[in-house]
Amino acid sequence: MKNHLQELIKGLIKENPTFVLMLGLCPTLAVSVSLINGFGMGVAATFVIIGSNIIIAMLKNMIPDKIRIPCYIVVIATFVTVTELIMKAYFPPLNRALGIYVPLIVVNCIVLGRAEAFASKNNVLNSLLDGLGMGTGFILALLLISGIRELLGSGKLFGYNVFTNFEPALMIAMPSGALLVIGLLLGFFNILKGRKKGKTE
Repeated sequence: MKNHLQELIKGLIKENPTFVLMLGLCPTLAVSVSLINGFGMGVAATFVIIGSNIIIAMLKNMIPDKIRIPCYIVVIATFVTVTELIMKAYFPPLNRALGIYVPLIVVNCIVLGRAEAFASKNNVLNSLLDGLGMGTGFILALLLISGIRELLGSGKLFGYNVFTNFEPALMIAMPSGALLVIGLLLGFFNILKGRKKGKTE
């Protein structure tokens, strides 16, 4: 039970895909302009990570080692296609806002990385928990970055005005603003990590 819990929560902080492993930064930079976009991308990627982890864990002994990466990509692409079709059918405005970055989940380093590093070596339950934990960590990172950018870049949250007479910092809403926010957050988390390590020692 303890091992299962560790697999579930490791992606939240200890192995957070964005702030620790530094994976999936391309969609993070592109879609984190608003909380809705960030949440939508996070949920889409989480669905793909969980689904591909489960299938790859089930089929790992049947997949020849020499062609494992193409096989993983086929599995991942299947879940991405399902995700894109669902978004087009039920969430067309979100699908239009995320644009090309939904199909590009196929080559997202988080998804392929978890397939290669974890699902191909572990059982179905642990792979499911790993996917859920990593996906949740990715969602939380996107929400944090998106929230800061939307609030400072437009004075809104989830599209609703938060401040009156607020002069937005338009640079924060631009791609360079995403790099700035991520850099500052990484510095902040590294300071916290250093302090925690110092106390432990």
